[in-house]
Amino acid sequence: IIFSPPSPFFFESADQASPSLCFIILRSPVLGGQASGGNRDMACRWLRRLGRDMLRVKALEDALANPEEEPSTMTVPESDGPECPPMQLKRELGYFQLTAMGIGSIVGAGIFVITGQAAAEYAGPAIALSFVISAVGCLFAALCYAEFASMIPVAGSAYTYAYVTLNEITAWIIGWDLMLEYLVSASTVAVGWSGYFVSLLASAGVTVPKQIANAPPVGYLNVPAVGVSLLTTAILCVGIRSTAWVTGVAVAVKLVIILMFVGAGAAYVKLSNLDPFIPPAAEGSYGYFGALGVIRGAAVVFFSYIGFDQISVLAQEAHRPQRTIPLAILTSLGIAVVLYVAVSIVLCGLVSYTKLNRPDPMSVALEAVPQLKWLTVVVQVGAIAGLSSVILVTLLGQTRVFYVMASDGLLPHVFSKLHPRYRTPLANTIVTGVLAAAISGLLSIQSLSELVSIGTLLAFAMVCGGVALLRDRKIV
Repeated sequence: IIFSPPSPFFFESADQASPSLCFIILRSPVLGGQASGGNRDMACRWLRRLGRDMLRVKALEDALANPEEEPSTMTVPESDGPECPPMQLKRELGYFQLTAMGIGSIVGAGIFVITGQAAAEYAGPAIALSFVISAVGCLFAALCYAEFASMIPVAGSAYTYAYVTLNEITAWIIGWDLMLEYLVSASTVAVGWSGYFVSLLASAGVTVPKQIANAPPVGYLNVPAVGVSLLTTAILCVGIRSTAWVTGVAVAVKLVIILMFVGAGAAYVKLSNLDPFIPPAAEGSYGYFGALGVIRGAAVVFFSYIGFDQISVLAQEAHRPQRTIPLAILTSLGIAVVLYVAVSIVLCGLVSYTKLNRPDPMSVALEAVPQLKWLTVVVQVGAIAGLSSVILVTLLGQTRVFYVMASDGLLPHVFSKLHPRYRTPLANTIVTGVLAAAISGLLSIQSLSELVSIGTLLAFAMVCGGVALLRDRKIV
């Protein structure tokens, strides 16, 4: 039911009505339920205008506009003083830096946690096949992202692609959907980081009270998760170059430790642990081992590949984005596939897959081989480095989506203001970091992980469908 007050109280004409309003008043019970003809006509014009705004499509020329030529979408509001040159995001990222960010975002909880759990519950040693099957599905989505990135090399990822191919209301929904994916995903990984950090301190003889290492109701606040969220936020505030450098170091440490695990563990693999490669299906069960278990395992590990899409968010900070963004997306996904398959085979070869249903399956496998126990602490360090890079890149993607939405007028303009020195959306970054810290400190990892898949699937589906529309409508 839509009501209407005297029109001068809200707006004098339909043109003055803000499209951001969610409702208008078409009928006032105070006035006896009858609206004047002028008010009714004005309301109808406003509704028609609102409908046009919600269904309008962003022109490709506007999306590709050079920030220096179109400062209205990329600059901070002008002051009353002398005119200042427009500010835009710095183009600091090359192919190798983008690839490192992609690997840093993809390779994290999937390789350190999900691999063992999926092997123990669904596929057994054939979890390696599950990773390959899942990678094929992700490859199609990655090719769609790469095609979009080559044709529309601007920040915003799925949000911008939806705005160009579908309409504004869909883009607005996708923008908040990406928030569900990125912000909640970063908070989830922060909780996992906390667990590894507490375990590492325990190995060093330092015990962290559970009241400050767990979310309610187990504890009061997950302090380590809050701390790492705020620390990564501080890094993001000081510029993309610093973020890329920290990510590069974390990725290098992570890759070295993973290769150490694969190289050292391969010498102690027992073929008996890999036989049968596909365990027989449990009687009376569905999706537990057997061919169906491999397929179900592929569905579980699918989200281990989440992160390659975040590379497309950085298009306005990349050199030659039409070339570097698609190459970085496909390269990072390819490297992740090789690492996942290699780790899963070595993991199941070191110890029986039935013993891997633990939060730290790599540590379980190393402890089963006395000669490899020295690697346990090293793997914990690698897990901390790996999860740190995931948090950093994921929050970076979130801030850039908010930045583009604010530049388009779908969020308050303060989110598009850039710091004059670091050229980063400072207010945007701080708000995102504080939200991530609050979520990771107060919610458990089980509650958070259930929300991540919703945002990811919707974004992937929109991008894949958007490519077809892009060609059908001959937008490019």
